[in-house]
Amino acid sequence: MLLVFYFFASNIFSRNYRIFYFQRTRFFNGLLAPNTPWWLVGALGVLTGFVILSYYSVIGGWSIHYIVESVTGLTPEMNYPEIFNQHITQVGIPIFYHAIFMAICVSIIASGVVNGIQKAVKTLMPILFILLVVLIFRSLTLEGAGEGLAYYLSPDWGAVTAGTLSSAVGQAFFTLSLGMGAIITYGSYLSQEDNIGDNAAYVVGLDTLIAVMAGFAIFPAVFALGLDPATGPGLTFVTLPAVFGEMPLGSFFGFLFFLLLTIAAVTSAISLLEVVTAWLVDEKRWDRAKAAVTLGIIIFLVGIPPVLGYSAWAGFTDVNPLGMDILDTYDFFADTVFLPLGGLLTAIFVGYVYKAQNVVDEANRVEGKIKIGSWYGFLIRYVIPVAIAIVLVIGIYEGLAG
Repeated sequence: MLLVFYFFASNIFSRNYRIFYFQRTRFFNGLLAPNTPWWLVGALGVLTGFVILSYYSVIGGWSIHYIVESVTGLTPEMNYPEIFNQHITQVGIPIFYHAIFMAICVSIIASGVVNGIQKAVKTLMPILFILLVVLIFRSLTLEGAGEGLAYYLSPDWGAVTAGTLSSAVGQAFFTLSLGMGAIITYGSYLSQEDNIGDNAAYVVGLDTLIAVMAGFAIFPAVFALGLDPATGPGLTFVTLPAVFGEMPLGSFFGFLFFLLLTIAAVTSAISLLEVVTAWLVDEKRWDRAKAAVTLGIIIFLVGIPPVLGYSAWAGFTDVNPLGMDILDTYDFFADTVFLPLGGLLTAIFVGYVYKAQNVVDEANRVEGKIKIGSWYGFLIRYVIPVAIAIVLVIGIYEGLAG
């Protein structure tokens, strides 16, 4: 809930001043905070999105690879852990799929906001929803699915620790594109007649709904086939292909799942690429296609080390003080440090420099279902910054402690 209020605050001051995210450096430094270092908050957000996209594209490439694997056939006899390990420890093939994923994102962004992003999202999101519903139906009709359903709907409160809460908030920041400039960039495209409070509630609500639905698609199938409900890449690229391999028409449903995963990844990735592209187009007067292609190439190159971290540069883990491979190191700094730090600084800026009352006035200017009261000032000045600061400290401690 706190992130809902952070979310619409970001939209409000970007819409109010019609700023793109790097314009926000000028906005911080000139309009609201003259001769101050607040422009660094904008730069941090862009850097965060840049780093995240560089390794997110690698994982998106894995998903495209598994679409191909599904087409060629998934069977119970296949050694899925070995298949995944063989893929990521190669050099050429993962880089190839990483390039394909970035090319898809670049082609969408190069087409513009209306002809590219808007058309892509209007097409891809309904497809994603339909595919998810189909997979939920198939998962729930498997014999033994009830055990997975019970597991999913019965939370283990004993497993809730400071570390898991920190991870959950970090995931919320990531999935809502907070602290990385995307929401502020998109906020600059909003009409003055849009009710931001309503929009924020809809976005957060629908994002949560899709996440919950994904659980109904995954866990019943995993338990129905007696497999380990592991998390992360182990679940996505090892356990689930094994699930599909055991199913009737498993290759078809595997194809649908990884197509869904790729669509979800693309819709997230284009928001990150748009942030820096918007700056080059608006501030530097670059042609949009030139900006998108140039940035796509640079981000692709920055994403090569995480690929090599599983093969040619696997020894990095042994010399890294954090004990992480390259991809996890990228993720630690971007997701655990930069995202909450950017969120914390933005909350402080909104609460103390932009002034919370301006957010309240703008939020209530357009008639909507959600009305914001004076209590918002207390949230944005005290509750939200303290909560994010706690998450930041816990995340860094957990990462350094291993």
